[in-house]
Amino acid sequence: MNYTLITGACGGLGGAFTQILAEKGTPLFLTGRSAEKLNTLKTSLQEKTSHVEVFPCDLRDEESRAAFFAHADSLGATFDRIIYVAGVDTQMPFEQYDEAHIMTQTRVNFEGAASFLRSFLGRSPLDGNTEILCIGSITSIMPEPYFALYAATKKALEYFCMALRTELKGRAKVTVVLPGTMPTREDIKASIEKSRGYSRFTILSPEKVAAKALKAVKKNKKRVIIGFWNKLTNFGVHLIPMSWRLHFGAKVWKGSQKDFYGT
Repeated sequence: MNYTLITGACGGLGGAFTQILAEKGTPLFLTGRSAEKLNTLKTSLQEKTSHVEVFPCDLRDEESRAAFFAHADSLGATFDRIIYVAGVDTQMPFEQYDEAHIMTQTRVNFEGAASFLRSFLGRSPLDGNTEILCIGSITSIMPEPYFALYAATKKALEYFCMALRTELKGRAKVTVVLPGTMPTREDIKASIEKSRGYSRFTILSPEKVAAKALKAVKKNKKRVIIGFWNKLTNFGVHLIPMSWRLHFGAKVWKGSQKDFYGT
């Protein structure tokens, strides 16, 4: 049986994807870090779709990634769609990072994506209808002081997907989506409440982002920026010098910090 594979399925955006697809009766194979949360999610979805499999995976860890696909193989599972949602969005001056922060963010945001996509391709029909959907970020449109590593890993994911799209032309649809701020976790919601600046205009619900992302990959779009203000920002940043962009970015991010590591 062909499944849709979703990483980060227990999060806000991952959860939105699972709900939309479950309502369509799509067979789902879900992963996240917590076995308990995955099992709870599976129970809640079984009323909508009878085919839901879950298996926990630490995307930072090579052995954990291998164990996930070994389990899928034991069930005879194949995949016709992957939605790579998982990501770590640490935001603080780079001097405050330790090795664990660097490793976690780079591995989950990029290495894990590349690893999962390679394993996915070996278990997919690649018949032209296969879909690969990766969630990037609007922050990748320019270097972001105080958000430097996150923006860089999302830009790496974006470029990787665009190159892979060419390699798989005619065999798979590959789309990378660049959303803006979404009220997913409680710390993000609190940050939004405190914000009085531009970020308030860019907020989109996870449900809206998921719905638009699924339509984009169905149409085989290459790179999609979701939201009017995000599109306007993307247009505007290319009209001003890089030094100005960096100065503005530093002013935007310097006053706030976000540390997802360990939560």
